[in-house]
Amino acid sequence: MKLSGLLSRSNRELPGTSGLARVDRRTGDLLRRIGPGDIAVLDQVDLDRRTAEALVAAEVVGVVNASPSISGRFPNLGPEVLVAAGIPLVDDVGTAVLRVVKEGTKLRVHEGVVYAGDREVARGVEQTAERIADALIEAKAGMAAQLEAFSANTIEFLRRERTLILDGVGVPDVVVPIKDRQVLVVAGGTRHVDGLRRLRKYIREYRPVLIGVDIGADTLFACGFKPDVIVGDPDGIGTEALRAGSEVVVPAQTDGHAPGLERIQDLGIGAVTFPATGNAEDLALLLAEAHGATLVVTVGVQAGLREFLDRGHCGSNPSTFLTRLKLGARLVDGEAVAVLHRSRVSFGVIALLVLAAVVVMVAALWVSGVGQVYVDIAVDGVRALVDQVKGWFG
Repeated sequence: MKLSGLLSRSNRELPGTSGLARVDRRTGDLLRRIGPGDIAVLDQVDLDRRTAEALVAAEVVGVVNASPSISGRFPNLGPEVLVAAGIPLVDDVGTAVLRVVKEGTKLRVHEGVVYAGDREVARGVEQTAERIADALIEAKAGMAAQLEAFSANTIEFLRRERTLILDGVGVPDVVVPIKDRQVLVVAGGTRHVDGLRRLRKYIREYRPVLIGVDIGADTLFACGFKPDVIVGDPDGIGTEALRAGSEVVVPAQTDGHAPGLERIQDLGIGAVTFPATGNAEDLALLLAEAHGATLVVTVGVQAGLREFLDRGHCGSNPSTFLTRLKLGARLVDGEAVAVLHRSRVSFGVIALLVLAAVVVMVAALWVSGVGQVYVDIAVDGVRALVDQVKGWFG
């Protein structure tokens, strides 16, 4: 009885969500290692949407954050994304979890408690949709302070990067011709895969220069397009996409260090560096503008107020704001292009088809000996059809 009871309890599934721990203070490094079934253990105040979307895409089963995912400074978007995807988020468990939990440990999260086996290793707050909604309402009060800080940062950034923003000094030359062409910039934002698919007709008709930013390059390649230019850290981009790109532009820090450049060299792929403090999306837009693009269409590049203040997207970095001012009316969101664009069938193609039908009909009538009267009737009918088709296409 006792033995069977022990076996019954050992075989009984424990409540909560279980998975292998992936632990890292540096969120960027963590995102490169996580995969399906993992529990991400990180330390990020004000979890941003871009990070949350990457966690969802990696199919993690849980997230444990050592810091508050919503600090109240501004309404950041990451926690909302995770909870909406059904991923448990255990929040504000303390930094000790990063030392206690080892990489690859099997964890279980249940009602805000983190277990390794039967041992409790951390405790925090499991976020729910209701908690997040209440926290975001309170956080809106912090937006005024964020905007004030942003204004000061913008002035300082413009002092440092004014020659880049105003005159394009420092923008690298690229082999791909961009002048007087339209450019499509694909980044890894919300629904960027669907957004790219909706632009297939636009791409076929206008043949824009295709610029993939970070995982946007992988998306272009996966959808059957060859990136003309790739901008971003090569360590976060697939090998096949890198090899398919005509040219790779690697963002470099102000001291000249360019993360991922070693990988490019190991793959034998040519690349140029772009020294600037802006993020990869901003650099891609500046690249297109400096080289004379007539129109820049974006997919996965968000710039609403909430996204603008979201730390992971542009947060305290004013380069996004100034870059969009620089491009002005040339910058268009891909959603708008998809709605406005319609596939236009060439009238010339229709005219050729109608003409071919006329030739076949006339030949058949003539050979059959029906006579010229019926031939004239057929020709008049086809002319009327051509006039009608011309009316359809203006």
